[in-house]
Amino acid sequence: MSTRPYWQQEITYLKGVGPHRAVALQESLNIYTWEDLLLCFPRKYMDRSRLHTVATLQEEGEAVTLTGRLGAFETQGTGPGKKRLTSTLDDGTGTALLTWFQGTQWIQRRFKPGDEVVLFGRVSFFQNQAQLVHPEIDPLRDEEHAVLNHLKIVPFYPGSDALKQAGLDSRQLRRLVHAVLEAAPGLPPEFIPAPLTAQYQLLPREQALQQVHFPQDRALLRAARRRLKFEEFFLLDLVMFSRRQLRRLQRPAPAFPHIGQLFNTFYENHLPFQLTQAQKRVIKEVRADLALPIQMNRLVQGDVGSGKTLVALMCALIALDNGYQVALMAPTEILAEQHFRSFSHLLAPLGVRCQLLTGSVKARARKPLLAELLDGSCHILIGTHALIEDSVQFARLGLTIIDEQHKFGVAQRTRLWQKNQALAPHNLAMTATPIPRTLAMTVYGDVDISVIDELPPGRKPITTTMRGDPHRLRVYGFLREELEKGRQAYVVYPLVEQSAKTDLLAVTHGWEALSQYFTDYRVGIVHGRMSPEDKEGQMRDFKERRSHILVSTTVIEVGVDVPNASVMIIENAERFGLSQLHQLRGRVGRGAEQSYCILMSGKWPATRDAQQRLKAMCEHQDGFRIAELDLELRGPGDFLGTRQSGLPEFRIADVVMDADILGEAREAARQLAIQDPDLQQPEHQALQQHLNRYIRQNGLAELRL
Repeated sequence: MSTRPYWQQEITYLKGVGPHRAVALQESLNIYTWEDLLLCFPRKYMDRSRLHTVATLQEEGEAVTLTGRLGAFETQGTGPGKKRLTSTLDDGTGTALLTWFQGTQWIQRRFKPGDEVVLFGRVSFFQNQAQLVHPEIDPLRDEEHAVLNHLKIVPFYPGSDALKQAGLDSRQLRRLVHAVLEAAPGLPPEFIPAPLTAQYQLLPREQALQQVHFPQDRALLRAARRRLKFEEFFLLDLVMFSRRQLRRLQRPAPAFPHIGQLFNTFYENHLPFQLTQAQKRVIKEVRADLALPIQMNRLVQGDVGSGKTLVALMCALIALDNGYQVALMAPTEILAEQHFRSFSHLLAPLGVRCQLLTGSVKARARKPLLAELLDGSCHILIGTHALIEDSVQFARLGLTIIDEQHKFGVAQRTRLWQKNQALAPHNLAMTATPIPRTLAMTVYGDVDISVIDELPPGRKPITTTMRGDPHRLRVYGFLREELEKGRQAYVVYPLVEQSAKTDLLAVTHGWEALSQYFTDYRVGIVHGRMSPEDKEGQMRDFKERRSHILVSTTVIEVGVDVPNASVMIIENAERFGLSQLHQLRGRVGRGAEQSYCILMSGKWPATRDAQQRLKAMCEHQDGFRIAELDLELRGPGDFLGTRQSGLPEFRIADVVMDADILGEAREAARQLAIQDPDLQQPEHQALQQHLNRYIRQNGLAELRL
């Protein structure tokens, strides 16, 4: 055994484990060390502390704890499933019948008639006599087992087939956890500084770990779980806040103190529509950030159609007024072109020069464009991943804007930010994916968040309805009425090809069916297996009204702005998450006409969860409310994609249910990061060591403290 602290020893070396069981623990529960075992928290508890008597047993199915003396053993029945071991329990008030169908040899080896035992099971009645089938049983004289499994609040741990085959049920896991807690003095040490444990009234870590596994009472169990939830949130938030604080200290950025002629002229004379109060608030927040020589890192969340692009444009004008250039990166060529057309049109009266750079821009056109970047005559460069190529160099890059930032990796975003070597450019990210407040607080702890929670005036709510296959002809009839008005429509499918394993309609099959039904209209098709050129061509045809219906997979979820499209039909809508349904619905409702979203369900009635999702879509238009419902239904890992988001998987905390604890932990982390961002003060050494181990274990290597 190594000389590491005992809680960091490999789980193989714990008595009662060994190599075979260690593999099962590693594969099923990610338990590699003794500490991992302590941090494998019970999934539920059962209060067995109340002793019952046989005479008072009345309720069928009641779970009870009994003590008494065993009667004689008798084997009854023959054949598989019929052979059983019986005995009785006499507690002085009456006698209960005991029956076991499995593990009978173990019971007979361990117990003898007359033994005093404690047992737990569910009551049934046979010929008016109370009986317990397969009760858990331990010798009353064996204090360790009696206390671990009975006469208290008993923990139950996660299980799997592999654990079961290795003989690791909750009883065995209780024994292993107890062995670690008893192995030596000094549990995994306290790392939260004493002033914080006092301020937030947290149990000491040693007591919390003891009580979460073997609670003395419900109050101590609640206190233990609160402490352990707090530390999970606190560690992640401290990583985020420390990263932000260190970035601010180590990477100075250009200050933009002036609100000059470009911004003021545009605001006073060229606004395409009046700004909402939410847009004004967000621009004010960004202006305050840009005025400081500290790198801004701000995420603007706004529902589809809330006016994020106009906010980004006005923030870009602040940079231009202070003599700096701007780069805007979008995930697709069609979205980049959309931004380019919008910026160029709105800024042309001001003499602002915008350029477009995508993979489709040929070398001959690139050369003068790159020269304009270097001499500063190109003010705003808009494009795709092409912006991060080494050949793209700026004279004075002061602001980067990233649209739908979750579509880009961390490395891609960082390469864009590194285009200015002297000073770090300010960063503004935009997303049309609403993220609930509690989840945003955790995932984006190192980012300031602004929310545009108001739609421009005049936008009509999208009428959303549910329909099943029996209504298909009526739906197609309604679609024809909209097409005859000169409108366009999307029809979205979840698959590319028909699969024999599912009943999902394939996009190719749907395209053929719609083409045959709507012979007097042109039907386009877009899916992920098409070449980028074909995909862009089909989407451009739809945008420019050369096609009337666009049959698609979810590739149109982000980025296509077609104000003339008034109908969104989503096939097999029960198979989509709430947030994705809302994103798809947001492709319509961008013009002045009434728009419609029709949720087609391949199986009706759908499952209960699917019914909840589809009902929520029909009742709610607010993307943030829908995101909250989606988070409640799916949990944070499924909502964001845990590994993709960088969010470690919480062992005990829940960002939905524990929002109050999250708020406390976040504030504690924020204050500590401001006070000591690299944790160099002597009283923070234990926290620094623990946090570095946490960073390594969770793949948060961008930060080392």
